Amino acid sequence: MEFPAARDPVSALRDVFGEALLHVKEFRGETTIVVDAERTAEVLDFLRVTSGLVYNMLSDVSAVDYFPNDYGDAFDGEESDFRPERFGVSYHILSMLYNRRLRVKAFAAAEDPRLPTATVVWPAANWLEREIADMMGIVFEGHADQRRLLMPEDWYGHPHRRDYPLGKETVAFSFNVDEIHQHKPFARD
Repeated sequence: MEFPAARDPVSALRDVFGEALLHVKEFRGETTIVVDAERTAEVLDFLRVTSGLVYNMLSDVSAVDYFPNDYGDAFDGEESDFRPERFGVSYHILSMLYNRRLRVKAFAAAEDPRLPTATVVWPAANWLEREIADMMGIVFEGHADQRRLLMPEDWYGHPHRRDYPLGKETVAFSFNVDEIHQHKPFARD
């Protein structure tokens, strides 16, 4: 049995999606493709079903909060990353046929962060997106089950956001350790 020749995913996406492909970065043999948030599901589906690409496995979905950052046009050549919005969501996909990995990344705004769901392409994205929605507050439009996954339903906030309060206990550093230890209940002999 003969398989179609492997295609370059970047040029295939440029041919079909044009301006929806916002940025491409190669680093240590890994390719990251930043796409327009509204077209994320379309791009993922194209990468999954297109002959010569066949990225048929979703290995992970992860999210990053870039707060505090000047989001604007932060791309400044090779040294910095392209970060147009506060939240970045990465889809790590694998072509088992061609033994290649690819990261597809989309950004969501700081105010009312939303992305289309990838569950229409890979049902396995269900729990991964629910975790991101719960911990980061990013809503995946079209997701069939929007319930919280890790935190109680009445929990306020999203604990993995960088502006989420850490707690009430002051962290001990070398400059304030004596002051902190004065208020701690240590075991006495």
